[in-house]
Amino acid sequence: MLHQANNRFNAQEIWQQDRDHVLHPYTHFDSFRRDGSLVLVEGDGCYVTDAHGRRYFDGIGGMWCVNAGYGRREIAEAMAEQALQLCYTTTFVDVTNAPAARLAAKLAALAPGDLNHVAYATSGSCAVDTAIRLAHYYHSRRGEAQRRYVISRKNSYHGSTYLGMTVGQRDGDQSPHFKYIPDLVHHLSAPYPYRRPEGMSLESFSDFLVEEFEARIAELGAENIACFIAEPAQASGGVCLPPPNYLPRMRELCTRHGILFIADEIVTAFGRLGHMFASQDEFGVTPDMIVCAKGLTSGYIPLSAVIYSDAIQDAISAPDPDAWFTHGYTYAGHPVACAVALKNIEIIEREELCANAARVGDYLEARLGELRDLPIVGDVRGRRLMMCVEYVRDKKTRERLPDSVNISKRISNACEASGLLVRPIGHLDVLSPPLIITKAEVDMVVTTLRAAIEKVTVELTTEGLV
Repeated sequence: MLHQANNRFNAQEIWQQDRDHVLHPYTHFDSFRRDGSLVLVEGDGCYVTDAHGRRYFDGIGGMWCVNAGYGRREIAEAMAEQALQLCYTTTFVDVTNAPAARLAAKLAALAPGDLNHVAYATSGSCAVDTAIRLAHYYHSRRGEAQRRYVISRKNSYHGSTYLGMTVGQRDGDQSPHFKYIPDLVHHLSAPYPYRRPEGMSLESFSDFLVEEFEARIAELGAENIACFIAEPAQASGGVCLPPPNYLPRMRELCTRHGILFIADEIVTAFGRLGHMFASQDEFGVTPDMIVCAKGLTSGYIPLSAVIYSDAIQDAISAPDPDAWFTHGYTYAGHPVACAVALKNIEIIEREELCANAARVGDYLEARLGELRDLPIVGDVRGRRLMMCVEYVRDKKTRERLPDSVNISKRISNACEASGLLVRPIGHLDVLSPPLIITKAEVDMVVTTLRAAIEKVTVELTTEGLV
C-alpha cells in the first residue's frame, strides 16, 4: 500500500494545492496556514490511507456517513451502470427516473408509521431546509399561514446553510461574522444529561425540558408555531442521548397543539444505532417527517431525503389549480445517487449491518466505558456506533479545561500518530465508525484512545493544567 500510494500521488504537491486553493468547511485559518490538510487517497473496509502511504482506522466513518465501509465494488458498479444508462434527468414537475421512484418506495417501506412520501435533496442541510419549507407550506395550505415559528434546541446542529445555521445553535457555530434569520427560530434547552443542573435527577430533568416547551408554546401561541425539529440523539452537539420519556412527551405536545415533529436523522438513520431509523425503534416516536442523508448512500455520493406523512401529503396535494410547491433542487432524485442508495440499502440489509452495529456497538459502549477511570475523562456516552468522550479538568465539578488547551484536538492528534482517526469537537472526541467494525477493532480503538489520553494527561500535568 505504501509503495502504491507513493507511486500514484505526490503528497507534497496535493498538500500545497489544497492549502493554496481550497476553503474547507469549518476552517480555522491560523492553524490551516501552519499545518494544511491530511491528504487521504484510498479507503478499504474501515481503513483509509494518506498520500504518504500511512494507514488509519477511520473511527469517524468519514463524517458519520461511511456506514457500509470503504471500497464497496458493488456500489461503484451500480454507480457506473446507472451513469452509462441514464446519467441525469430532472425531477421537476412531472419527470422522474426509475431509481428515484424505486428508492422512494423503499424508503416508504422502511420508515415508521405512515411516512410514505419522499422529497429528495442533495445534502442534509438542504433536506432540513426542505422539511421546514414543507412545514410552512403544509400549514398555509390548511389555512394557517401564520404558523411560521420553528422550535429547535440549543447545542443542536441542522446543517450550515443560512437556514440550517439559524435553526441549529451548537457551541462555536454562531460566528459574529455571519448573519442569521431573525425572529424565526426559538431555542429550548439541550437534552444534555451530563450537564443538567446540579442535584437534578434524570426524571426531573425530563420534566424540566418538557415544561420549558409547554411554557414556550404558551408564550408564542401554538397557532403561530409550524414545527419542532430535533435530532433523536444530538450528534455534533455532544452525542447526547435524551433523558427517559423526553421525546415521546415532546411528541405528544406537538400532536396536541398541531405542531409538526421533524426528526433529524441525518446521523442516526441507516444503522448507526442498530436500526434503519432510530425515532421509533430506539426512542418510541413516530414523527411527521424524517430527514436523512449520510448513511443513505454511505457517503459514496451526495443524496438526502425528507420522508413525510400521508397527512402532510393529503394537505399539500388537495385540489387547488393555483397551488404549486415552488421548491426543489437541480439534482433532487438524481438517478445515479438513487441507484447508489438502493445498492447501499441492499448491502445493509443483506449483510445484517444493523444487527452488527447493535452487537458490536454494545461492545464499544462497554469498552469505552472503561475510560471513565482516567482523570480527565468526565463522561463517556452515546449509543452503539455513535459515541463520544468528554474531557474535564475536574471530574467532581465537571469544570472544563480552557479552550486554549484544545484538548480534543491534542488527543486526536496523538490518536492519528498511532493510526486512529477520531473527531475532535470542542471538549469531545467522537467515534462513529463504519457498521462493519469488529470487536477486535473495537479493542484496538479503545486501547489506542486510552494511550493517547494518558499521553496528553502527562503533558497537561507537566504544564500545570491538571
